[in-house]
Formats: sequence, C-alpha cells, structure tokens
Amino acid sequence: MLALILAAGACAWAQEGTLVATEDPGSAASMGSSIHGVVTSTDGAVYEGARVELELSGPGAPPAASQQTDSEGAFNFGNLPAGKFRITISSAGFVTQEIRGELHSGKAYDARTVVLPVAAASSDIVVSAGSQAEIAQQQLNLEEQQRVLGVFPNYYVSYDHDAVPLTTRQKYQLAWRTQIDPVTWAMTGAVAGFEQADNTFTRYGQGTQGCAKRYGANYADSFFGTMIGGAVLPSVLKQDPRYFYKGTGSVRSRILYAIANSVICKGDNGRWQPNYSGILGGIAAGGISNLYYPDNEHSGIELTFESTLVGTAETAMQNLFQEFLVRRLTPKIPVYPSAGTQSAGTQ
Repeated sequence: MLALILAAGACAWAQEGTLVATEDPGSAASMGSSIHGVVTSTDGAVYEGARVELELSGPGAPPAASQQTDSEGAFNFGNLPAGKFRITISSAGFVTQEIRGELHSGKAYDARTVVLPVAAASSDIVVSAGSQAEIAQQQLNLEEQQRVLGVFPNYYVSYDHDAVPLTTRQKYQLAWRTQIDPVTWAMTGAVAGFEQADNTFTRYGQGTQGCAKRYGANYADSFFGTMIGGAVLPSVLKQDPRYFYKGTGSVRSRILYAIANSVICKGDNGRWQPNYSGILGGIAAGGISNLYYPDNEHSGIELTFESTLVGTAETAMQNLFQEFLVRRLTPKIPVYPSAGTQSAGTQ
C-alpha cells in the first residue's frame, strides 16, 4: 500500500558530532586535535556571527576559547590536546546549543551542522545534544509527525540526509507505530473492500466472513512485511530501513539515486550497502503469506520470488515519488541542510 511504503522521517534541534576517522593534515604530535562544524538557522541558512565557546577539561587543558562563525557559518578550533570538551553555541534571540564529546589525539572532531532555533520570548533555554541514541530519538519523534496531505503516515523517510542511525528499540518503535496507526487500519479496510467487490481470492467467499478474511490477509501482509523488513532484519544486519531524501543535484542523479535505493540502503555505520533487510524481508513475508492465502491463488515459491521482484520495483517507484513529489505534499517538515550543503559545510 502506498500509505505504508510512503511511511518515513526528520530533524533534531541539536546534533552531537561524530569523530572523523582521519588524521589532521600534518603530524598529529605537532598539529594536535581539532573541532569544526557549521551553524545554521532552522530554515537551513548558514548563520554568521554566532558565538562558539570551547571549554576543555583534563590535565594541561588550555583556558576556554571562543570565536564567531564566519560568513559560511563555520567554526574551527585547532591545535587542541586530547580530552573531554564542551562547546556552547549561542546568539541573542536563539536557543543555546551545547555539545559535549571527547577528542582523541591527532583526530578531527566533526560537530556537523548545529541548528539554532529561535527562542521563545523571555526564555533562556539550554538544549544539550546528548547521546547518539537521544539525538536519534528526537529525530524519530519528528519523523512520526510526518503525514502526506496531513493524513497518510510518512514515517519511513528522513529529510536529514545525515540523520543519526536508529537503535534496535527505535527500529521496532518505528515499525510498530506504522502498524498501529488508524490510517493504516483504514487503508487496509479499503483494499479489502476493493478485493471483496472484485471477488479477489474467490475461496474467501463473500459476506462479512469473506471481507474479514481479506482484511486479515492484507493486514498480515503489511504487518509481517513491515516488522521483518523494517525492524527484525535491520536490527540483526545493522541496516537503516529509512529512505534518505536527497533533494539536490540534477534530475537524472536524483532519479538514479531513488531507483538505486530500492536495492541498497545505509548501514548503521553510515555506509551504503546492499539492502539485504528489504529484499530478504520481502521474501520472508511472502513465504509466510502462503500460510493464510488460499491454495493456488497466492502461494508457491515461484510466486513468492515474483512478488519480491514486483515489490522491489514498487519500492523504486515509491522512492521516485518521495524524491520528487511527497515532500511537497507533506506539511510542516522542518528544513534540514541538504546532502550537498552538509558536505560543503564540513571538512
């Protein structure tokens, strides 16, 4: 169902950086460690002139330092010793952001893009970036508010191309939230109604009993497909079940990206890899469906694999809709830096 496959997601008010596994230019001993990042407003515009304060702790830690973001919204502290640190980013009229982390000798700490939301009147709020799991939960909570036309769940899309990976619990939360959504139940009923009218799967019969069987079969398809392909296998294989909206580049590059994402996905390590979760999840769900569909009408190994191929093609089409249409039809999506902006803003 379109409403289920369109399910997807969104923005955190603050983000904790990740450690870049590359050496700074030059000798680690002479150059030390560094911290860099970019500050933007909630609409994605780079923010010049924000105050960035750095405090280091530990033996031999230098005094606190501060600087303002440049014309590209960037800040950069270099020649730092290893140890724990705290960065506070502030500006009048905006919610102060705080990032905590630990520097390793000779490494560059990428604070990524930090968003400064506008503060409410007379408020003095400090928001801590928190752990990776906390950031992922904040992003997931926003994703679960996404609805196409304000109605249909759109949970399984992240409009932040560099969203934090979901934990196992969060993957199950996303799948379960999709399956218990009232719109999911309503759409399942609509499909069952069309099948009843067309007398699809004739062995189910007609009347209330036939409609109930069709409803149950359709909901089971959705439930097993979502839980296995969106939670169980992504947790075991450490893959992210979401579609990551690209939104930049040429039309051709976005088309190829959307189609490719029917067979590849992001791993929890941030690298692209074959989408074993989605493909094997489709095969597993198709095999289970043989248990409750009438014999010779929706069963057999050959049909299971055919259905998986059709499902992969449908996923490619859904991704194309996500890339070029669905965002326009989904109200109140927070604006995130695009993949291109993110790359340009970090080192």
